[in-house]
Amino acid sequence: MRRIMGFVTIAALSVALTGAMAAEDNVAKATIKLSGGSAAAGLGVNWGGGTLTYQGKDYPVSVRGLSVGDVGLSKIEASGNVYNLNDLSDFDGNYTGVAAGAAVAGGAGATTLKNQNGVTVNLVSTTQGVKLTVGGGGVEMKLKEKPASAD
Repeated sequence: MRRIMGFVTIAALSVALTGAMAAEDNVAKATIKLSGGSAAAGLGVNWGGGTLTYQGKDYPVSVRGLSVGDVGLSKIEASGNVYNLNDLSDFDGNYTGVAAGAAVAGGAGATTLKNQNGVTVNLVSTTQGVKLTVGGGGVEMKLKEKPASAD
């Protein structure tokens, strides 16, 4: 029963994310894979990293931030598409948005985040442990290494 509810929740979240992207450039410019952890008691602290794949090249990414409403300890794996990334320098920033999803001993959720440069990231995540995400939050994502500029 829990598994069916999880699939229904993810399907509903996917429809919501698709609708949110309707007014945006709906062609993914990059992909992203993230992993990290969370320890929380009311106000969660998240940490992690990952890889942004842009124009056929991989760039290491650091992730840190706060999210409201987290409880417990979790391991997070997420992947998704990046939209409106016309220049790699636009990726770095503070991303805000609304997250939805719940996990008890494993689960999934979906999140849409947008930064000050208009870059939008749609993530689908899985968690291990106990975590309940109930509202908005913010995340800082930035490239660990700046690419060499073209001369």
